Amino acid sequence: MTRIEQARILVVGASGALGTLIAQRLADRGARLVRHGRDAAKLDDSAGDAVVAVDLTDADAPEAIVDRAVDALGGLDAIVMAAGVVGFDGVAETAAQDLETLFTVNALAPMRIISSALPKLQESAAAGNEPVVLTISGIVSELPTAGLASYSASKAALAAYVAAAGRELRRSGIRLVDARPGHTETGLAERPLFGTAPRFPRGHDPEAVADRLVRAIEEGATALPPDAFTGA
Repeated sequence: MTRIEQARILVVGASGALGTLIAQRLADRGARLVRHGRDAAKLDDSAGDAVVAVDLTDADAPEAIVDRAVDALGGLDAIVMAAGVVGFDGVAETAAQDLETLFTVNALAPMRIISSALPKLQESAAAGNEPVVLTISGIVSELPTAGLASYSASKAALAAYVAAAGRELRRSGIRLVDARPGHTETGLAERPLFGTAPRFPRGHDPEAVADRLVRAIEEGATALPPDAFTGA
């Protein structure tokens, strides 16, 4: 079981609805946090925690986020990737959309953050801790959805990277876990990078999803497929 109390945790995307809930639960369990978000104003309520306001699309954002988190915490025991953007497009529209931002935020930046943080996670493992990286690719990473072609692809890229990296890092004591919940009522679909959201059925309660994600960190889960969120 992973000890959260006093763990040094970077929450990427802590200003978003789900990231805020996850950060609150980790803080309630005694974690030491660095909360990342694009907008510093949305991080002002995180009293007592260090904050990093950096746009993930900036050229050196992943490395800067990790460096500033390590400076604030003195190391890293866990990373939660809760940042993400969504776009709605069919194949005919894909070429005209902002794919660079979509893939940078959803896949490339998380991949670079994991790689940049690896030395500190290895130090944590060597000290007898149980370092963990949690990503949230969502159900579209395994069930690509019509009308969400590029979004599905960006999330599938992240899921594939985490699956391969998890196998690579297993012997070093670093656990990577990818979560794939279905549609969750965070309001993200109402703020698409491009396109218009289709009518979705009622999604998961974000409070319940946050609870499940934090339990996964504590309980040593190595994967959270869609059915892990049944009832969430």
